[in-house]
Amino acid sequence: MALQDTLKAISDPVRREILAMLKDGRKAAGEIAEKFDMTFATVSYHLKLLKKAELIDECREKNFIYYSLNTSVFEEIMVWAAGFMKTTAKDEPEENGESEIK
Repeated sequence: MALQDTLKAISDPVRREILAMLKDGRKAAGEIAEKFDMTFATVSYHLKLLKKAELIDECREKNFIYYSLNTSVFEEIMVWAAGFMKTTAKDEPEENGESEIK
């Protein structure tokens, strides 16, 4: 996963809405497209960027293409973002080396 591709993909509100739609399970490309007031080609472009960022997976069945979330990429993003969290006093070891057990 290229973090730059991932951040670019989730920066767009349409793509975030597509991701939210896929939280409930896989959806056919047509199901996704019908929720938006834009051409199928435009929706296809958004799906392409989400695939490039590996945020979604594609599965072809007969004449349909189904999309689903790739949750492992979301886990990687969360781990990366967690690295910026400031630790609190309760997370830091006590200075005297002793910990209080209750």
